[in-house]
Amino acid sequence: MAFRGVAKRSHGAITLYSKVLSSSSSSNGGTAFAASRHKFSTWASKRVSLDQPKETQFTAPANHSCGSVFFLRRFSAETSSTADQLSLIKQLRERTSAPIKDVKAALIDSNWDIEAAQKDLRKRGKVLASKKASRTAAEGLLALAQNEGKAALIELNCETDFVARNEIFQYLALALAKKTLLVNNSSRPALGIFPVGPEYLEELTLNLEHPKISGEITGHNAITEVAAKMGENVKLRRGFVLSASTQGVVSTYLHTSPQPGLGRIAGVLSLEVEDGNLQSEALRRVGSELAMHVVAAKPLFLTKELVTSEALENEREILKSQAESSGKSQMAIEKMVEGRLRKYYEDVVLMEQKFVMNDSITVKTLLDNLSKVVGSPVKIGNFFRMEVGEGIER
Repeated sequence: MAFRGVAKRSHGAITLYSKVLSSSSSSNGGTAFAASRHKFSTWASKRVSLDQPKETQFTAPANHSCGSVFFLRRFSAETSSTADQLSLIKQLRERTSAPIKDVKAALIDSNWDIEAAQKDLRKRGKVLASKKASRTAAEGLLALAQNEGKAALIELNCETDFVARNEIFQYLALALAKKTLLVNNSSRPALGIFPVGPEYLEELTLNLEHPKISGEITGHNAITEVAAKMGENVKLRRGFVLSASTQGVVSTYLHTSPQPGLGRIAGVLSLEVEDGNLQSEALRRVGSELAMHVVAAKPLFLTKELVTSEALENEREILKSQAESSGKSQMAIEKMVEGRLRKYYEDVVLMEQKFVMNDSITVKTLLDNLSKVVGSPVKIGNFFRMEVGEGIER
């Protein structure tokens, strides 16, 4: 089979082999070829030289070694050039995190100038990011930054949880939260919960120090650049700040947290101590447990008095409609509605809810017990709960 394969080579290649062989034989007295009795295997082993690129078939009759040296030099130069190109692709990929096919295309278009290719990729990415801005982004992360008396929470959305796990996306989310914590708007109340609009945050300048996104850049441009790198719609949806009084402390909890400061569900609240003693370990422990309770129990109101008349009336109508279907008297229906309203309060009012870590007591009872330990009345100042993608139509 080897002989038949070689026999199919072009006449020119066989002629070249014959010339080389005869030249070698004449210089060595013909002993090299004649020394082997296995001529068939010797011919087959020489087939490798016949399969080389066309450069190997170029001969200089007077000096055969000249052609070999020319090919080796050319092959070495081509190998070096290929290695350099692969190195540039790797470097640009590490700088930008762009897909390899886009990296290679940008380098080719820029004649393998890595700086020009990087600029080209950024331009392409911004165009693609603007095209994807209309796509639904319901995944993402919440990022939290806080100090003793203040907490800032933002929601940064993307299209898939794969991007939400990316380190660049997570770094940007944390950077936005830290910037939100520094917001000090005199038009806002000093205490309580107030929203920070995404438009406002996107105008602020971030000082980023990530290997793949660094320098001073506006929030808007940073989001656009990350969207270009990720190939998805990335959107800053909302931000909130909760501030406690000088006699209060802020407690937080993040659920499904890939790293400190990030999560998919957040509970944030402030505990106010009447005498201002905030050093109690029990105060911090209960604060963290209550933040976890907010995540798990999903309260809507702090006290019964704060339940809106609209929410109460809607629930009353629903309960009355359900009770009327029982066919009982009007007096019995009224009693049924009032009884079920008490259950409604237990479901949506934080102070009336059973404590998730000990359902034998309510949150109100928990605070009463804490006040005894601290030695001063303790109350919840404000709270809020936030979850990634809530309210977004998928």
